[in-house]
Amino acid sequence: MIISRNSVKVLELKIPPIVLVAIVAACMWAVSRIWPSLSFTILGATWLSSGIAVVGVCIILLGILEFISVGTTMDPRVPDRSTSLVVRGIYRHSRNPMYVGFLLVLCAWGLYLSSALSLLFLPVFIAYMNRFQIIPEERYMRDKFAEEYTKYTSEVRRWV
Repeated sequence: MIISRNSVKVLELKIPPIVLVAIVAACMWAVSRIWPSLSFTILGATWLSSGIAVVGVCIILLGILEFISVGTTMDPRVPDRSTSLVVRGIYRHSRNPMYVGFLLVLCAWGLYLSSALSLLFLPVFIAYMNRFQIIPEERYMRDKFAEEYTKYTSEVRRWV
């Protein structure tokens, strides 16, 4: 099967990241139930997963608060509506802190499920986000904020 460049572009910026997180989380749960023999045991897994989830949610909230404080859009499907390049707060450490937070929440979910197979969805989530969300967003930001964005990308990592 040959996939054309145009059919790949159709996926760019179409699925809201929170919806993707829900889909991945559901898939993780499903495989943990279908193949329970691939489960593992970690002492204190509930506490560990809860702690990771709390950190993830805090990172997401810090990202949201920065967007609100400058009055720019939080909808990553429409980066052309961005009114400001946010480079302060949590954005001094990661260009995509909300996505880092989502990844941490998914990681916590996989640990809570105690499913080795469910954790394999984490690199899939990263690959999808890079290709269909982050790279298209970066194109828009580079076009809109030019030198300022180029400088920012040279100083701050994409994820962490």
